Amino acid sequence: MSAHSSRQTTDHDEIRRWAEKRGGKPASVRGTAERGEEAGLLRIMFRDDEDLEEIGWEEFFEKFDAENLQFLYQDKTADGDESRFFKFVARE
Repeated sequence: MSAHSSRQTTDHDEIRRWAEKRGGKPASVRGTAERGEEAGLLRIMFRDDEDLEEIGWEEFFEKFDAENLQFLYQDKTADGDESRFFKFVARE
């Protein structure tokens, strides 16, 4: 597998390391949480964004697990630069 191909994981430590290495913080999209939920749609926030609300990693992973998600990500771009590409996908 080449460095710019994508990988999938559910490992919390791997996800956290990937995000923090790139300056990312756990976040959710403002206004998307259901009643009684802390987090709505999950995101990794790399810069200030008024549409995102920073949340804690514990809260992030509670929602991640409850939604039965996988983290699809890329380490390097095709040019060899550090990649910030990621998305959340349903576990099969």
